[in-house]
Amino acid sequence: MAIYKVSYVIVGRDHPGTILNQEKMPRKGEAVQLGNALFEILEVLELVPPRGEFHYIHVTCHPYDPPRKL
Repeated sequence: MAIYKVSYVIVGRDHPGTILNQEKMPRKGEAVQLGNALFEILEVLELVPPRGEFHYIHVTCHPYDPPRKL
């Protein structure tokens, strides 16, 4: 089973980001909850080639703004 070591960097807000181990690869456009806040994934980059079952991923996010109904 693959383990994704994901570094989350937040733009547009004073948030420290985080590093998490995950079993699922993050995808652009998905929402992710970090602490009490919800963020939208803008960019997903593989930092280095996988080493065994470990994948090293960099994710850039911004505060999530869900679509509004009119």
